[in-house]
Amino acid sequence: MTATFTLIDPSTGQAFQEVPRASVEEVDEVIARAVAVQRTWADLAPLARADALRRFARVVEEHVEELARLEVRNSGHPIESARWEASHVAQVLNFYAGAPERLSGQQIPVSGGLDVTFHEPYGVVGIIVPWNFPMTIASWGFAPALAAGNAVVLKPAELTSLTAVRLGELAVEAGLPEGLFAVVTGAGSVVGERFVTHPDVRKVVFTGSTEVGVSVAAGCAQGLKPVTLELGGKSANIVFDDADLELAAQSAPASVFDNAGQDCCARSRILVQRSVYDRFLELLEPAVAAWQVGDPRLESTQMGPLISASHRDSVASFLDGADVAFRGSAPEGDGFWFAPAVVLADRRDRIAQEEIFGPVVAVMPFDDEADGIRLANDTVYGLAGSIWTENLGRAMRVSRAVKSGVLSVNSHASVRYWTPFGGMKASGLGRELGPDAAEHFTETKNVFFAT
Repeated sequence: MTATFTLIDPSTGQAFQEVPRASVEEVDEVIARAVAVQRTWADLAPLARADALRRFARVVEEHVEELARLEVRNSGHPIESARWEASHVAQVLNFYAGAPERLSGQQIPVSGGLDVTFHEPYGVVGIIVPWNFPMTIASWGFAPALAAGNAVVLKPAELTSLTAVRLGELAVEAGLPEGLFAVVTGAGSVVGERFVTHPDVRKVVFTGSTEVGVSVAAGCAQGLKPVTLELGGKSANIVFDDADLELAAQSAPASVFDNAGQDCCARSRILVQRSVYDRFLELLEPAVAAWQVGDPRLESTQMGPLISASHRDSVASFLDGADVAFRGSAPEGDGFWFAPAVVLADRRDRIAQEEIFGPVVAVMPFDDEADGIRLANDTVYGLAGSIWTENLGRAMRVSRAVKSGVLSVNSHASVRYWTPFGGMKASGLGRELGPDAAEHFTETKNVFFAT
């Protein structure tokens, strides 16, 4: 009898479907098929691979509403957010459909001959996806990996596997060879671990906690296997006294409460220059009160439930003994609901140092530019962040001084598929997205022709 895992609708707390848990033997069978089909895929003309990815993108576009509805039920994402996420998958596929014809090597001047380089695919790439953004994060890995000529085995999080499974089916419907993009559901300790240890999986992409990411990297090191890691965050939203305070306060809830704060880019620390600290809090309170938390099936909803009861308990633990300034509202009753919270914190508080992964934000004052930079860098993480100032010189100085991989000035934008994304320090290794992502799924071969 095949082992299964029960899926729970986060908005109702009710079980609704079983998904299989693959065994090590089943994972090995999937990888063996991927090895076989990858050789044929890599031998295709670049134009043929590009056309195949464009067909995949078109099929995803035709199923945006279906994918969005699956995400609402499985993950509790508001329907408008889920539609954006499904459309994003198609956009990422379309963008990287242009990569096969642009993976150009170099001709390097040498004496006595001709020296050229080639970008060759790794072979089979294992991608391990978290539960917070199941579709979008998966596409950041599988689209450029396929474009570069690799096969992909994808392990979605057990809690949120439905859209990944459906994307695997849509790939076959679009005409991609069966087994080229394979989705394997199951426990991380079985499926994910096998990606790390299997000799035919030649690169691993992992998105998740820093603790697990370190373990993945250590395991891959045993086989000299490259990894891309997108890990945790404790991003700062830095508000200077010359900022547009109204705009900064109005936009702050979306920067941390989007997806119920279950986002490694969440600006979960708001650092406000002391001279405008009180005024900023006055402006922030009505913005938090207006944040719409409710049924994710309603188009007016901005935030749905947390993913599980255990995760809600984890988020709630951060409020024990905390100085809660004010909270938003959330439904009562069934479902894993949690009202957004704004906490006044000190620099060394747990709530100011650890990743919460929920709709809780710590607000702290700072004195001057140097103090703001020091406070922004005062965590082990370095993924994202925002800087609010009308002074161009200050924006340049602070953006260069803050140790984060992705920063926005007078904005909270973190992800555009055509620009690089990734973290510094404990927030990860390597970069995803952007114009060079497909190249990151290749190895450079150098060949010298003596003349």
